[in-house]
Amino acid sequence: MKVIVGLGNPGPRYRRTRHNVGFDVLQELGRRFGPIPTRTRFDAEIGELTIAETRLLLVAPQTFMNNSGRTVGPLLDFYKLDHSEVLVVCDDLNLPLGRLRLRERGSAGGQKGLADILKRLGTQEVPRLRIGIGQPPPRFDASDFVLGRFTQEEQILIETAVAEAVEGALLWAQQGPAAAMNRLNPSALPDEDAGGSNE
Repeated sequence: MKVIVGLGNPGPRYRRTRHNVGFDVLQELGRRFGPIPTRTRFDAEIGELTIAETRLLLVAPQTFMNNSGRTVGPLLDFYKLDHSEVLVVCDDLNLPLGRLRLRERGSAGGQKGLADILKRLGTQEVPRLRIGIGQPPPRFDASDFVLGRFTQEEQILIETAVAEAVEGALLWAQQGPAAAMNRLNPSALPDEDAGGSNE
């Protein structure tokens, strides 16, 4: 079994905001393979599907972003899964709009939902797929930026990124992280994990 956790904030107020691209990836998976029935457990909406004999749990925490670990920790304990078997999909201010980056470990880079998961699990060895949402304009509050929506022009880029993130997540689940990183990660990219803030 593999687990794909999409991060976001619950409720219509936050739908399609920059902070909710993790939820958007889960919705795209549902659109492709759905309808996928969901149940509420571990403070999350959980769907399940099987692709080429790979059992996948699709998990959307309903705890609000900063408490995402409250879902992931108990879920992994219940299913007796290692932290390497979960992929966290989240937004990232430190990546250009639409840029994807998959890593097997590292700091949260300011992403507070990811930070809470790492804290609850007690390790930085947690795979994560980050989707770039760009930097806020000068003198623009980062919290307001991540809770805002994409412009019409940006939406085209982010929809392409979400579709590619789905492909990467499926590769990760079926063929492993190396195959997914080879597809998603640019060949030469500085380490963006240092600095930045994702409220």
